[in-house]
Amino acid sequence: MHHCTPSLVTTREELASLLNETSRPRVLVPTMGALHRGHAALLETGRQLAGDGGTLVASIFVNPTQFGPGEDFDAYPRSLEADLETCAAAGVDVVFCPTREEIYPTGLSTTSVSEASLSQGLCGASRPGHFDGVCTVVLKLLNLIAPDTAIFGKKDYQQLAVLRRMVADLDVPVKIVGAETVRQSDGLALSSRNTYLTPDQRTQATALRRGLLAAHALHRAGDPTASDLVDRVRATLATDAPDARVDYLELVDCGSLAPIAPASPIPDHALIAAAVFFGKTRLIDNIELDR
Repeated sequence: MHHCTPSLVTTREELASLLNETSRPRVLVPTMGALHRGHAALLETGRQLAGDGGTLVASIFVNPTQFGPGEDFDAYPRSLEADLETCAAAGVDVVFCPTREEIYPTGLSTTSVSEASLSQGLCGASRPGHFDGVCTVVLKLLNLIAPDTAIFGKKDYQQLAVLRRMVADLDVPVKIVGAETVRQSDGLALSSRNTYLTPDQRTQATALRRGLLAAHALHRAGDPTASDLVDRVRATLATDAPDARVDYLELVDCGSLAPIAPASPIPDHALIAAAVFFGKTRLIDNIELDR
């Protein structure tokens, strides 16, 4: 088991020279820091995939281009010392923690990567430009680090789908792996943004997972329509989370992320995806529907 201090590099030159000395397989876990148990699970998966002989790289970079105006870029939690301890415990070999200038030497890139299909609805509709920012920074990291595998969490289901499409469309030689969402004991998906919630909002926030589970149970029990399932989630939120403001709540096809019409039967591979505001804090979650 690797448990030594990871090598911390902050420039692309240091990164390149260090990676030259490492062995493959090389696995990347890109993060924005403020690491919690969800990230630790991604890193542990990465360690398994890299094996004893391979190299696990974690990147920590709060990417300005994926935050919209008025979003929480300046307030986003940053905790490098604790993050490095989390990386060490998970057996990370290299931590790449660049400055904004290192990633965007000319200010911000005038070239960006825009995926025009999967990124349109859900978070893409309510956060214009967000996925262009995500795709561009992830492609830069993939080019700088050249991993064999990169790992992303399923909590950001749309991000995972968009990045899979990007690497397929652009022939990036990397395998994208999706990891299961890690939750608190009361079901709330772990998120760096949970720290913004007041105690009362934190209690109410558990209604989102309960609503998704109730819709899943309804799906298993019979043949509901798309609107039946969405209504079931809304009802749980209305009862248990009076302060919740729904940004979106949609039933989509798992592959294309295309919305499923309200009166339609549920296809074999479907997903209920939701984003809910408590005050200014936006939480996302989803559930895959199966029988």
